[in-house]
Amino acid sequence: MTQSIVRQRADSRAHAFADFAVRLHDSSTAAETAEAVVSYAIPAIDCAHAGIALHDSDGRITIGTVSSAVPHALYGAQLEHGDGPVIAAIQQNVVLYIPSAAAETHWPAWSRRAVALGLGSVVHLPLRAGHATLGALSLYKNSCDAFSADDLAIAHVLARHAAVAVASAQRREHMSNRVDARKLVGQAMGILMERHDLDSDQAFAVLRRYAEEHGLKLQHAAEQLIATRRPKHHRPAS
Repeated sequence: MTQSIVRQRADSRAHAFADFAVRLHDSSTAAETAEAVVSYAIPAIDCAHAGIALHDSDGRITIGTVSSAVPHALYGAQLEHGDGPVIAAIQQNVVLYIPSAAAETHWPAWSRRAVALGLGSVVHLPLRAGHATLGALSLYKNSCDAFSADDLAIAHVLARHAAVAVASAQRREHMSNRVDARKLVGQAMGILMERHDLDSDQAFAVLRRYAEEHGLKLQHAAEQLIATRRPKHHRPAS
């Protein structure tokens, strides 16, 4: 391979990574961030398929994004049964490299499904941000032992960037949700104040009592009130 070809490939990778970094920066949600990572991972590591599973603060694991039906099917089966390599990678916070899907014995059901889908080797990398594991990046190739040392090194770097970007996107979403919640509560209080001639403290007390009596978060009680124009029977305590 000539030096000029090597330089061209290096320049191409540098431009691709720069575009990837810009797309990560522009992603406003965790889902958009996951899509950017998966889109970059496939050509960067020459994968057949890729996906990201997300792990929320309540401990739930969900499908973040996938490049095709193959990782979607594998994720879906693991989430349905509560077991599999991507779940282990997230819950144990470890990188799981499976060089041969056919030879994998710890998860036989997963192994059979992976082989049936034409997969040879798989790697799951946890998305670590501080002390939290936000999900896992999954990369799939059709041949066994197909991930080189360089592939795995790039995958680790990509997972670190993905974790930081997902954490930032989740913080932005959380802040946006808090703003939306305050707006909803304010709107619900306005309805109560107008309908029942209450001041703001009384309206808030009615809304809070309604939420407590029905086991709702304040935001959800406000949403219900706005949607139904209820609770009519709730009056402030005298």
